[in-house]
Amino acid sequence: MKLRKVTAASAVVLALAVTATACGSDNKKDSGSSGSGGGKITVGIKFDQPGIGQKTPQGYAGFDVDVATYVAGKLGYKPDQIQWKETKSADRENALSRGDVDFIAASYSITPERQQKVDFAGPYLLAHQDVLIRADDTAIKSPSDLNSKKLCSVTGSTSAQNVHDKLAPKAQLQQYPTYSACLTGLQNKAIDALTTDDSILAGYASQAAFKGKFKLGGFKMTNENYGIGVKKGSDLKAKINTALKAMVSDGSWQKAVDKNFGPASYKNEPAPKIGNIVS
Repeated sequence: MKLRKVTAASAVVLALAVTATACGSDNKKDSGSSGSGGGKITVGIKFDQPGIGQKTPQGYAGFDVDVATYVAGKLGYKPDQIQWKETKSADRENALSRGDVDFIAASYSITPERQQKVDFAGPYLLAHQDVLIRADDTAIKSPSDLNSKKLCSVTGSTSAQNVHDKLAPKAQLQQYPTYSACLTGLQNKAIDALTTDDSILAGYASQAAFKGKFKLGGFKMTNENYGIGVKKGSDLKAKINTALKAMVSDGSWQKAVDKNFGPASYKNEPAPKIGNIVS
């Protein structure tokens, strides 16, 4: 009888110990938003932009991926502690407000409208709207040369329309479902030029299948200040800005530019100063 009582008491103690251990485990799990290391951090990127952010059979690659990995490292997270999450353009603000991601590095241009909804660290890259043309094309030397030319961008993008409205009113706008489709059309001479941010164009042109076949126009038609988005009021903004400064000063930023955009002869702007938004 005494043995039974001891056994029952031991069971109670054991159950309490298991419960306490489980609670302790939960408490030790770091939220990525703390930026204090440990646990996991969730980062939003593009999965379908070569040179910028792309999911490949070997993992994740691109300039934004390299920047985000460096930043996460400065926040205390190793590469295997990063959870990559696809954040499409239309859902970036919602992903931050819902807490789906801790920060977003996804060719995310800083605009006054977006700044009302989220905070931005950076900028970490100054890109420009440009055109991609065939390497042997000598006819398109300025935006006005796009008049009467077939100009491609993806469905839903305003890039081609902007060129048509402001610079080349006689350009023949073509909408394709993807940038890859535009590139195929450019290669086959079904279109004459593809337009979007020069960093994105450089990323596509740097793919092995297209190496040496295209060139950037270098027109710099707009300024696109890429920032890292965080939830409004997040203390991560200051920490990420510190990390970005370190990335530039130790040479890692330029190495990432050369690695991801170099094959397209991308003439990048110098690393922008934190908080300096070029209009």
